[in-house]
Order: sequence, then C-alpha cells, then structure tokens
Amino acid sequence: MKGQNQARHKYKARDREIYADMKAIAPLFVRADGRNFKGVLSTFGKPYDERLAKGIVKAVELLFLNSGFNPKLAYLFSDEINLYFDDVPFKGRIEKLDSVLASFLASALTIILDFKDAIAFDARVIPVCGEEAVLEYLAQRQAEAWRNHINAYGYYGLQDTGLSEKEAEKRLKGLKAADVHEMLFRLGINLNETPKWQRRGILIARQRYEKEGYDPKLAEKVTATRYKVVSLWDPPLFRSEEGRNLIHQLVDNMDEL
Repeated sequence: MKGQNQARHKYKARDREIYADMKAIAPLFVRADGRNFKGVLSTFGKPYDERLAKGIVKAVELLFLNSGFNPKLAYLFSDEINLYFDDVPFKGRIEKLDSVLASFLASALTIILDFKDAIAFDARVIPVCGEEAVLEYLAQRQAEAWRNHINAYGYYGLQDTGLSEKEAEKRLKGLKAADVHEMLFRLGINLNETPKWQRRGILIARQRYEKEGYDPKLAEKVTATRYKVVSLWDPPLFRSEEGRNLIHQLVDNMDEL
C-alpha cells in the first residue's frame, strides 16, 4: 500500500512539471546569451576584448569535444552563442537542451577566464526547416553582430569624449547606423577597419583531416579520417555567394571550414 501511494505521488509530481514533455524536432539552433557579464568584465577592454572572445571560443570548443552534444556548427559574437544541430539528445526535450547547454557554457567560461563572480547564460530553441532557413537565421544574427558593433563603438566612443554612460545612451538614442558611423569617423574610428571578428562574428565547426597510422594486423601503414574543431575569425558575409557556399558545405559535409 505504501509503495502504491509513493508511486501515485511521484506520478502526480512528474505530471505537474511545466514543459517537461515539450520537444523540438531537429534541425534547430540553440541560442545562448550571456547574463551578468558587466561586473566580471569590468577590467576587460571596451568595447571589445580579445580575451573574452578567445574564452568564449574555447568554451564552445569544449562543448564540441566534451559535453556529449554534437553541434554541427556554432556562430558567436559578443556574448551570444548560436549552436546548430541536425540531431539532438534528450529526445529533443526543450527544458533539457536549454538548461544543460546554458549551464555547460557558463561553467566552462568561468573556469577558462577564472571568473571570481558567478555568470550565467540563458538559452532558447529556434527550429529551422531546410538549408535556406539555416542560412537566413545565420545572416540575421550576423546583421545583429554588425548593429551591436556599431552601437558598442558609439557608446564607448562617446564616453571617451567625456560623456557619462547615461549621456552616451541619450546621444545615441534615435541615431541611424550611418549617423553613428559618421560620428565615429570624426572621432578617428573607422568601423570598416576594425577586426573582422568584431564586425562579422566567429564561426566554429569540425574540419576533416587524414591521419597516418600503422595497422599491426595488416602490417602496413593506414590512413584514418579524423575531425578537429576549428574556428574562423574572419567569416564571409553569409548573404554573399562565398558565405552561402560555406554554410552549404558545413551543413551538408561538416568538413570544409
């Protein structure tokens, strides 16, 4: 009788879990966004610091290699990480995908950059249907990287002139991208000459390579196919022909970066 009551209560508790049975079907993106980064990045350069970019790249590489997940590619800029999957674990359960990926990235980045204060990522799932949808999603995020690039340089560029944070925000409010671009040019900053990874983001994927070895059973040299995780810090514009071809190769073959 006691066992029956425990089983009944357990079932009811499981039945009350919100979103426990909500699933997503691959292909899909999981987008993770950093939270509470301002405090831990107080000693980092502004508007960009290569240490943070390298730390996030390393965290994503660890996710490729040591998390049990198998993303096909990743695209990141600022503190945003977009992971593309054509196959997902946990039977596609959204709560598991979001929570495990976000927590892995937060803990990995904390260790890599030796943060003393807690950070977090939130995560969301974005289903995509077909290669064209994958390309369009990446192109939209790359456009957001460019907008973020303009606003970040504008915000900190104005502070360098003596404005406070609030004054800089007020000055930028309502300005078009071209206006910010021109304002920064007068301050000696040419946004077209900043590092490409700041303007276009960073692409991460697996690359195929051949490794020679020796088979003692056959008593001869053999060649095996292996994969390594590599990062591209100067990706093409995804809407360009070069960009479209690159994404097509990665989505189809996983070995062209």
